[in-house]
Amino acid sequence: MISRYTLPEMGALWSEQNKFQKWLDVEFAVCEVHAGMGTIPPEALEQIKSRAAFTVERINEIEKTTDHDVIAFTTALAENIGEAARFVHYGLTSSDVVDTANALLLRDACALLLAKIDALSKVLKRRAFEFKATPQIGRTHGVHAEPTAFGLTFALWYDEMGRNRERLERARERVAVGKISGAVGAFAHLDPIVEERVCARLGLKPAPVSTQIIQRDNYAEYLCTLAIVGASIEKFALQVRHWQRTEVREAEERFKTGQKGSSAMPHKRNPILSERLCGMARLLRGYAVAELESIALWHERDISHSSAERVVLPDASITLDYMLAKATSLLDHLVVYPERMLENLNLTRGLVFSGQLLLALTQAGVSREQAYEWVQRDAMKTWDEGGDFRTRVLEDADINQHLQREQIEHVFALNTYLRNVDAVFARVFGQ
Repeated sequence: MISRYTLPEMGALWSEQNKFQKWLDVEFAVCEVHAGMGTIPPEALEQIKSRAAFTVERINEIEKTTDHDVIAFTTALAENIGEAARFVHYGLTSSDVVDTANALLLRDACALLLAKIDALSKVLKRRAFEFKATPQIGRTHGVHAEPTAFGLTFALWYDEMGRNRERLERARERVAVGKISGAVGAFAHLDPIVEERVCARLGLKPAPVSTQIIQRDNYAEYLCTLAIVGASIEKFALQVRHWQRTEVREAEERFKTGQKGSSAMPHKRNPILSERLCGMARLLRGYAVAELESIALWHERDISHSSAERVVLPDASITLDYMLAKATSLLDHLVVYPERMLENLNLTRGLVFSGQLLLALTQAGVSREQAYEWVQRDAMKTWDEGGDFRTRVLEDADINQHLQREQIEHVFALNTYLRNVDAVFARVFGQ
């Protein structure tokens, strides 16, 4: 991932230095288990652990000759370890090291992402309660529908992020799996107890069965989960983009002092961060597709997954890490205009109360079909001829035969639509 979208902690996790360090952690764990079982002399283990060292530059230099990064890695270690290096990588194949190290990297990446989900959820909860009683027009098909509470939007997103957190926790468990089972996963040169003990040392579960690699449905689940979380963020950002439209202007991204919106038009304040988040969500879906296509490999393995995963595993993790951080900042500092929401709610001159009027008439004994016809008649006149819907209803002889004036006035009261917001909040937040 380009540096523009890479935050320091996640970027460091996926650095070449940390990748090779995780490879070394796996090699150390294997040597320690072998030493405990008597396969490696204790003095050899001491020499390995005290002398093993590498530099990314040296590994890359050796790989120019070997054209194999794991061999370049073990060669670089051997240059520093000396004679005891013959016990390093004992009985292993490359994927034993790479896939088990990937499990460590993905597990740590999940921890960072879960922390950022928690930070975003905290902001969503705060803003939900902040605007719990703020009326806003709800829209369906992009058209004004009925009044709602602005805070319900944030409650909805909070609930969704809770599901995303559960998904990511499941994905973390799925990817935290190691394998130390040899070239085709048949334990030809290692006792399965080695795998169990190595994984225990590393805080991983051993794969119940594997080929030369950990099966890629595990990684696909991780990347699909990241894509779902990214799609949620895209959904939030798309809504902000709607709110910021000039014709709507119910909320907008914070515009900092000195910020510029357009090189040509000085007046512009564009939803650039929201649009950026929507674009980056597309990347996550693409990464997920690449890993879905890595599930099917030839026989016990081929290497077609490797080139894709060198990109998609770090890039997807870094992308979502960035998106979560930016979405949190966006919504934390979102500028909200409740007065404008009220103006928009009244824009259709009362038409948005038609549903409540329909119900009031049916409660008064009018058939639903007849009530719908009367209410729609007055609504269409308001759409086509202008005027005020409430005034038309008060002058409608058919409706006034069945509803008293105070009943009609109750239909047009906002609190009728917001009376159960507290109950919804209790379900979402448990308060």
